[in-house]
Amino acid sequence: MNRSSQSPGPLTLVEFEILLSLASGDLHGYAVLQDIDRRTDGALNLRPGTLYRAMNRLLNTGLIAETADAARAKEDPRRRTYRMTAEGRKVAAAEAARLAKQLTTARLRKVLRRGEA
Repeated sequence: MNRSSQSPGPLTLVEFEILLSLASGDLHGYAVLQDIDRRTDGALNLRPGTLYRAMNRLLNTGLIAETADAARAKEDPRRRTYRMTAEGRKVAAAEAARLAKQLTTARLRKVLRRGEA
C-alpha cells in the first residue's frame, strides 16, 4: 500500500531527510546517514537502527525501493542501495510545500520573532 492511499499525514523528520538524501540519486544506507549528517551540520545525528526502521517504513509504503546494483553486491552482499520512487518524489514535494506553508504562517503570526512569548 502506498502512502497516498493512506490518510495523508506528514512524513516524520527522519523519513523526509531520507527522501531528501535520495532525491539526487541512489545511495546505500551508510551514505544516507553521511548525507543527512553533512546537510544538517550534525544537528540530526541518526543511529543506524533509527535510519533503517524509517527506511523500512518508506519501502513498505512504496516511497523508496531497493535497486539491483550487482557491483555493490559483489563488494558486500549486505550493502543495499536505495532509490526514491516517483511516488516518493511526489510525497517529498508535498511535504516540502506543507513545511514551507507552515513556516510562512509562523512568520506571519510573528511566532518566530525574538523576545516575544
